[in-house]
Amino acid sequence: MADPIRFIDAAEVRTRLDHATCIDLMRSAMIALAEGRSRQLLRGIIDLDGGDLFGVMPGALDGAGFGAKIISIFPAAAAHGSSHQGIIILFDRASGAPVCVIDASEVTAIRTAAASAAATDALARPDARRLAIMGTGEQAWHHVAAVRHVRPLTEVRIWGRTPEKAEALAGRIADDFGLVARTTASAAEAAEDAHIICTLTGAAEPFLLDAHVADGAHINAVGSSRAGPSEIDEALVVRARFVPDHREGVLAQGAEYLRASGAGLITETHVLPEIGHVFSGSAPGRLAASDVTIYKSLGSIVQDLACAAWLWNTHRDRVPAA
Repeated sequence: MADPIRFIDAAEVRTRLDHATCIDLMRSAMIALAEGRSRQLLRGIIDLDGGDLFGVMPGALDGAGFGAKIISIFPAAAAHGSSHQGIIILFDRASGAPVCVIDASEVTAIRTAAASAAATDALARPDARRLAIMGTGEQAWHHVAAVRHVRPLTEVRIWGRTPEKAEALAGRIADDFGLVARTTASAAEAAEDAHIICTLTGAAEPFLLDAHVADGAHINAVGSSRAGPSEIDEALVVRARFVPDHREGVLAQGAEYLRASGAGLITETHVLPEIGHVFSGSAPGRLAASDVTIYKSLGSIVQDLACAAWLWNTHRDRVPAA
């Protein structure tokens, strides 16, 4: 008789999947993606109007199994919990049976920040210390929680559209991590001389401009996960070494690339080898201290499957044999 399907809720994910562990999972998953040890389709997105989306992300990852993330993105829901709500379904590769259903919102929050931290470790300057967080949603706190594992941060600057939320986030970061955190009145002020910049908003039009960013900075462009909304202007994309999480996905759905390409400013050759190639050492990341680097994060099902398999396998290891 088949084992019952296990459900892992958000509380269990939060308790067991810490950011440091997830950073290592993301490195391995993205190397597997870059090396062709995974199979996946481009995410399917249904626009529900009013900014609400429904998405399906299917794939298979060697050593993890196969499955899909089924998720809704409702920005207004962030005020009451998470804007990303859904489930990850993991199937066993040997038997083809579904073995686990996992709360997708908490996995997405942790793995997205962990992937940015892994990219930061590979692309930011070794002496990077000042972090600018743009946005005050759930990803803002998680990005600080993750990036602090790869660089010894001395200052966190926070900019958001709602000053009260930015102040609350700064206080939480100071309390939780013992870091110096302050708010800024503008994106330009947050970015000024920042070594690491994370854009984590739902903005429809660019707010981080080329003129705001100093030489040597690294940027994690995270907030836009589809064609259309863009957080970064075309001139900054042209200036930077532009590293995708998944090249096929970014060429088809990466808004920042599509805007610059549509304006005739770049071609596909501007999109460098995937971050997994940088992790494995088969492609360079930063070439000079003065380079501006961008990690374009759309998110990938292999990241979710790597987390799901880890949660499932460690669960089995913890359960006594009958």
